[in-house]
Amino acid sequence: MQAFTAQRTPDTPDEIWLLEHPPVYTQGQAGRAEHLIAATDIPVVPIDRGGQITYHGPGQVVAYVLVDLRRRGYGIRDLVSRMEQAVIDLLAAHGVASACA
Repeated sequence: MQAFTAQRTPDTPDEIWLLEHPPVYTQGQAGRAEHLIAATDIPVVPIDRGGQITYHGPGQVVAYVLVDLRRRGYGIRDLVSRMEQAVIDLLAAHGVASACA
């Protein structure tokens, strides 16, 4: 992601990456070793995002949204609201009622 972002130009299309990680804990900038409450052989990888410690692994689909917000003309809160609404709309198309809490 960092390489993709560093190489972007004003014309680079936005992308959404959907993937599944091997078992891994990511430790955000607010994370500390003591936040991992049990010893494990699963690797802990320091990353440059906010948050503490998050587990990612098989069976969990992760979506990474690589969007040029300035080009789109909106901020992070609007992006999150748009993503939430897109999921609500997709679920509704499949007959599943949902809402944001």
